[in-house]
Amino acid sequence: GIILVAINPYKQLPIYGDAIIHAYSGQNMGDMDPHIFAVAEEAYKQMARNNKNQSIIVSGESGAGKTVSARYTMRYFATVSKSSSNVHVEDKVLASNPITEAVGNAKTTRNDNSSRFGKYTEISFDQSYQIIGANMRTYLLEKSRVVFQVENERNYHIFYQLCASAMQPEFKHLKLGRSQENNLL
Repeated sequence: GIILVAINPYKQLPIYGDAIIHAYSGQNMGDMDPHIFAVAEEAYKQMARNNKNQSIIVSGESGAGKTVSARYTMRYFATVSKSSSNVHVEDKVLASNPITEAVGNAKTTRNDNSSRFGKYTEISFDQSYQIIGANMRTYLLEKSRVVFQVENERNYHIFYQLCASAMQPEFKHLKLGRSQENNLL
């Protein structure tokens, strides 16, 4: 398959706008510079040409930009498929990120918001190759973090968020205290 190595520049670059999406749309792999949009276009064309499911695997170390790359891919599909009511499907999928991050992200020695889980996002298209929906599955990779953390690391964010909300009326019955009192730090 096609492999694209991308590097997170840790700043915004003007290479992901609608003009760039339209430049890659309909192009053959190799006609343009390597880009996440070229990979997305090839998957989209193969799906339409062969009427077969396609997969794009976004992999990398913590802070490499996997979530951002996935967002660009979804935006590409939404734009080129001209999905009318679902143009912002990627926004709906990404709206679940705060919940999945709270339950699956933690502070590590390398990253304050490190994903400790994997995510599988499936985008559904209709017969005319327009986006009609998406389904996201997450799976924890590091269950041991719930009961033990290495020095200078933290448990999953959700525990600290619950403790920070301990004084809210809807959480009183949980008898939560501060994170220091609950030995979360």
